[in-house]
Amino acid sequence: MQDTHSKAVGYVLWLFGFTGAHRFYYGKPISGTIWFFTFGLLGIGWLIDLFLIPSMDREADSRFTAGPFDFTLGWILLTFLGLLGGHRLYVGKWVTAIIYFFTGGLFLLGYLYDFWTWNEQISERNRETRPY
Repeated sequence: MQDTHSKAVGYVLWLFGFTGAHRFYYGKPISGTIWFFTFGLLGIGWLIDLFLIPSMDREADSRFTAGPFDFTLGWILLTFLGLLGGHRLYVGKWVTAIIYFFTGGLFLLGYLYDFWTWNEQISERNRETRPY
């Protein structure tokens, strides 16, 4: 099993865990959204997650495909440059990157979609570029 996600990044994101950031990072978009709207289940789920991060990291490592595209870098680009399409440039999706640049992440909807699917998108690109 290859290391696709970082525990250190998971714990840094946990500091903002009431937003669900660490759950999105580890490929749990449904609970990430719930955390976002309930402030980490009123802080209780957020505290419990402090102890669950190692298992979420192991699960993400076994679930997603490692390769030339780094998940952590991809998530940093999505978070900070997502509205401009920076994350999509990183994985070679040039057309949608240009669209995001001129439309603010396709009017925020594409940006939100990518928060839900970014781990799968990186895994798919890693599978496509992996030598056999």
